[in-house]
Amino acid sequence: MKNIVKILAVMLVAVMALGCLASCGADKGGDKVYKIASDNAFAPFEYLDAETNTYVGVDMDIMAAIAEDQGFKYEMANVGFDAALGQVQAGQADGVIAGMTIKPEREEIFDFSVGYFEDGQIMVVAADSDIASMEDLAGKVVATKAGTMGLEFAEANKEKYGYTTTMFEGSVEMYQAVAQGSCVACFEDRAVIGTAIAKGEVDLKTVGEVINPAPYGFAVNKGQNPELIEMFNKGLENIKANGKYDEILAKYGM
Repeated sequence: MKNIVKILAVMLVAVMALGCLASCGADKGGDKVYKIASDNAFAPFEYLDAETNTYVGVDMDIMAAIAEDQGFKYEMANVGFDAALGQVQAGQADGVIAGMTIKPEREEIFDFSVGYFEDGQIMVVAADSDIASMEDLAGKVVATKAGTMGLEFAEANKEKYGYTTTMFEGSVEMYQAVAQGSCVACFEDRAVIGTAIAKGEVDLKTVGEVINPAPYGFAVNKGQNPELIEMFNKGLENIKANGKYDEILAKYGM
């Protein structure tokens, strides 16, 4: 009788062990669906296509190509830049891709991939504006967008050049403020505002040279989802090697 009990006990332990292994494998395997957060109005990186009512752009296509290459599943949430960062920090999203510049302050909060694109900010003014330099901003109001490098640059230089700032949640509202004259300028990523101007979507122009060029990165919360960073980096390397990356940039005129 005792031998039977021992045999049953051993079998029970074995079954439990197999169950644990199966469970652990499921957690690490293809059944997991990652939630990726992103901006909602930052063309050509992410923006709403009115014809299909879906979000498209460089970031959307790069994420899709990398997921296909690496064999993982995800769902995208285009919630806005500030909200996207907040969701990752709060554990409501696993990662963020939103034209986010890699910089030391952000590296204290997020773990970043290798850079997948490099850009910088540039001054933007109304198409008929006579503002030609930072000095011309003295005594005027500059528009900014929450959570961005353009905001940081504007705030860091407003005392030096004697202007004030007002902040908007989205790029569209910021552009409108400059075009309509309630603000005289803003600072936006060169590729983004260049696309909007080229498409005739805004009555604006750029002034001066690119400021603080730096790489964009995919990010996760500090110390979390390291496998996502690893897959992103490997997938990015692969799509660059097979030409898919260049195809995506060309698709959006970059």
